[in-house]
Amino acid sequence: MKAIVLRHPGGPTALSYEDAPMPKVKEGWTLLKVKGFGINRSEIFTRNGWSPSVKLPRILGIECVGEVVETTDSERLQKGQIVVSVMGGMGRAFDGSYAEYTLLPNDHIYSVNTQLAIQDLAAVPETYGTAYGSLLKLHLDEADSLLIRGATSGVGVAAGKLARAMVPSIKLVGSTRHLEKADALKKAGFDEVVLDKDNQLQADGEKYDRILELVGALTLTNSMQFIKENGVACVTGELGGVWDLTHFEPISQLNGGYLTSFESGALDQHMFDDLFDIINDNQIDVSPTKVFDLKHTADAQTYLDGHNSFGKVVVLP
Repeated sequence: MKAIVLRHPGGPTALSYEDAPMPKVKEGWTLLKVKGFGINRSEIFTRNGWSPSVKLPRILGIECVGEVVETTDSERLQKGQIVVSVMGGMGRAFDGSYAEYTLLPNDHIYSVNTQLAIQDLAAVPETYGTAYGSLLKLHLDEADSLLIRGATSGVGVAAGKLARAMVPSIKLVGSTRHLEKADALKKAGFDEVVLDKDNQLQADGEKYDRILELVGALTLTNSMQFIKENGVACVTGELGGVWDLTHFEPISQLNGGYLTSFESGALDQHMFDDLFDIINDNQIDVSPTKVFDLKHTADAQTYLDGHNSFGKVVVLP
């Protein structure tokens, strides 16, 4: 099969399009023909050498849409069935989705109830799943306003669309480092856009009931300056490339708010069922911003990591 193999850390050219052995099915695993996958920031971090636990060479890719080819779970999975998968060591502990075929643990393969085209479905698993899990943590039904820090990212755009479907009356505010993207955010459903300048939110003292922090530890303490009393912030992303906090004094810096977190490894079948119900019932446009083929996966990563990136990028092998 053809695959994208990372043999050493580096720039996009470190992603090598080459022949790789076809995976062989083993007990507890299922072979999928990869129909599509999203590009994720964590995969770029791994390519850069920022994931020391990942042993190279490795086929990256932490999510996919796939067609069941051969399975050891015939009670739940059927040959030809379209399924999705995220995390569980995919693309990190073992080879992932940047390939024509991938072998995945049965426990991390989920059925889907959808009529979405493969191109659109490929934008959903990691990105919309992460956004949905984060919004559940934020208890949006009790909130009047939501700030999404890092709103132009794939998860940011997805969270905005889902939040609007879940609580139509909510005031939706997105931050960006580049105000030229404000029109695109408003087209995606945001009511207001605020500038994130030098990791400081230019929100003129405005405070919010809920904050979805996608930039991560780099901007968390600044974000908490804008939380209302008893408001809730959820840290999900690490777009800023900083993994931990230094000199964090929680009593004063949480400003009377609550802090929680979500990571996509917590997604399960029930959550995906509910997510697809919301997408289907509200006819949410989940289409990706850019689509590439497998040979040009490096170009897909380059776009996502660039100044002009917006929303979700997918690859269709």
